[in-house]
Amino acid sequence: MYAIVEIGGKQYRVEKDAVINVDAIAEPDTKEMSFDSVIMISDGGDVKLGRPYLDNVKVKATVLGEKKGDKVRGMKFKKRKNYTRTFGHRHLYLTLKIDDLAVS
Repeated sequence: MYAIVEIGGKQYRVEKDAVINVDAIAEPDTKEMSFDSVIMISDGGDVKLGRPYLDNVKVKATVLGEKKGDKVRGMKFKKRKNYTRTFGHRHLYLTLKIDDLAVS
């Protein structure tokens, strides 16, 4: 059984007991989160699609922590002007463990 859920404007394929990294949402107040924007759920051959979301399905997850992604280097350069500038960026992710796909 798996589901396609929208978290932070992006779509993720989730299963029970899966660990996923999503874009960091605002600092979560609790260690438990639930998402009701489920686009699709599949249980073997039975597939249900939402228009745009399913009404009776929720995905419950536990927050495991925050994680930084790989460093991305950037550079600015202007020829013949003796100008170079380098910069870096590390994207922040939130690690979630999917506890349950609840269909009511």
